[in-house]
Amino acid sequence: MKNVLLYALIMLASGVLTWQCQDTPPQTETDVAIPALLERSAGIGPDGELAQIRSMYRELVSKVRADPNDLNARLNLAELLMQEARISGEHGHYYPGILTLLETVVTEKPNPAQKYRALVDKASVQMSLHQFEAARATATEAVQINPNEASIYGVLVDANVELGHYEQAVEMADKMVSIRPDIRSYSRISYLREIYGQVTGAIDAMKLAVSAGYPGMEQTEWARLNLGQLYLRYGMIDSARLQFQLALSARPNYPFAIAAMAGLEALQGRQAEADRLMDQACALIPEVGFFVEKAKWEKEKGNAKGSGALTKEILAMLADDEQSGHMMGLEYARVYLDLLGDPQKALEYALTEYRTRPDNIDVNRSLATIYYHSGNIKLAGEHLQKAMRTHSRSPELTCLEGLIKAKSGKVSDGRILIRKAFTANLYLECSFCNEAKAL
Repeated sequence: MKNVLLYALIMLASGVLTWQCQDTPPQTETDVAIPALLERSAGIGPDGELAQIRSMYRELVSKVRADPNDLNARLNLAELLMQEARISGEHGHYYPGILTLLETVVTEKPNPAQKYRALVDKASVQMSLHQFEAARATATEAVQINPNEASIYGVLVDANVELGHYEQAVEMADKMVSIRPDIRSYSRISYLREIYGQVTGAIDAMKLAVSAGYPGMEQTEWARLNLGQLYLRYGMIDSARLQFQLALSARPNYPFAIAAMAGLEALQGRQAEADRLMDQACALIPEVGFFVEKAKWEKEKGNAKGSGALTKEILAMLADDEQSGHMMGLEYARVYLDLLGDPQKALEYALTEYRTRPDNIDVNRSLATIYYHSGNIKLAGEHLQKAMRTHSRSPELTCLEGLIKAKSGKVSDGRILIRKAFTANLYLECSFCNEAKAL
């Protein structure tokens, strides 16, 4: 979860530090272009982490400058910047430069191990940019070089999931975990189990992922966050809260855990505390999802001016992401449907995604929701069936199925499904949930 830069007005209002170049490497015409290391907001990550990253950055930049043929130094630098992009949320700044850096490795006669590593990193960045088909192609090239290393199968799992090729994703996950059962492979097993409706198995696998990681590391707390969100999606709110609290204890000021806690407070009616926590998360990193939640809450309060101002900033953030190569169709669809109340515009963006990955269940869920709000119950039902083809037990999908049945004249059957959805998750929240409750 991720994603942008331009939100200056919100940053100033929240008291965020202005992003500046902490370390800007001097460059000549023959230099490899290297992204500057940006200053982070104060407090992200454990004590000493940023100082260590700065030191490693300077050392690696010096190595790259001193020896242009040191491809390992370029790879180490690219991977350091990939991790910093993940931690800081500054994807738009880092990813284009990282891709350029990796491409110089691929094209400058690397040995097989170096080329493999560069391709794995490139595919990972392409996944982060939602360039799923390109990521799969890059990963497929890498696996021809080394079919016995686990990380490349992780990219192939992710790419196939996003493209809706779930059977292939399962095959890749089986290969990955057989080679190296670790936090990366266990977390992917968890995702796939949930997709196939195996909720208990998904929780068990994510617990294994958390236990396989080192407490406080970003990857470990990301897995713990996902464990909490699994609990939350299926109504286990106390278990979710515990995981979010543990993540914050292990990694203070972890923005995604703070935002998750904000969401819990909002679900339980403590909106003032939810607002405080979400402001804190927004002040730490430019994560577009945080601002979408904040704008949605302002809209629900009847604060049209506040919601409108935030929505304007969100659209600027999404546009900035697009300029750096990030595909943002579903994010635009959500903004136009939930914040701007424009299902027709939302449909345009969702259909753009559908044309490139028509079998993805999230894309079909989005289309089912948009068509439902547009009054096209027939198409809503068709896309819902595609979204449910893996037998997902998502309470949100069950709720929408109930509404569609009710709108199709099967009111009694629809009510049964709606009750089932809210039994599974008493705190279920979605764009059609209030309508379902009133049925």
